[in-house]
Amino acid sequence: MTLRPILIHPDPRLKKQCEPVARITPDVETLAADMLATMYDAPGIGLAAPQVGVLSRIFVMDAQRDPEAEPRPMVLINPEVTWESEEPNVYDEGCLSIPDQYAEVTRPAQVKMSWLGLDGKQHEEDFDGLWATCAQHELDHLNGVLFIDHISAMRRQMITRKMVKLKRERAREKA
Repeated sequence: MTLRPILIHPDPRLKKQCEPVARITPDVETLAADMLATMYDAPGIGLAAPQVGVLSRIFVMDAQRDPEAEPRPMVLINPEVTWESEEPNVYDEGCLSIPDQYAEVTRPAQVKMSWLGLDGKQHEEDFDGLWATCAQHELDHLNGVLFIDHISAMRRQMITRKMVKLKRERAREKA
């Protein structure tokens, strides 16, 4: 497993629609393993392929927050929402591609998702709470949508300016 660099907003790759994964290959398996390692190292609870510069419809997540519970890493390939609740949920979201910035985002409280697993089989599961928020946040990434696209234009511009400054500072540190 290799830790992959996480793209920081603004980066044009984060705004692109991702292509479906045609089939499970060793490259897809390696990507999934690398993404899980990168997500846990960050640390985060979800990571989408475009965040590591790969424009494929795959994301990983593990929203298990109880330190006593076993981790529950998940790899979702070509995921889609097949049902969503009318009941909304508001969560103060953050993103590994927009470090140290948070904003309240309203999404459906529960969703049912269908996806292809690394085993090559279709899977379906109901998610609620943090799992539902995370799954929808990561699915947005595959469609070129960031959590800041769900907030006011003024707040989004402020966060974007902070990210531009952060990228400049990081570039200077490397020079």
